[in-house]
Amino acid sequence: MPAAYVKPFVKQQKNDKADAEVIAEAASRPAMRFVAVKSAETQGRAAARPR
Repeated sequence: MPAAYVKPFVKQQKNDKADAEVIAEAASRPAMRFVAVKSAETQGRAAARPR
């Protein structure tokens, strides 16, 4: 899911436990939209592209 959709649910300092709780909370919302999973090839091209 896009990070912008999860951001409103953040309540505490950034750590793995807090991240997991926020993602679970956001994912439980019925109106939440998810992004498609990128293939390994697509991720590789994006990582290799100069910025």
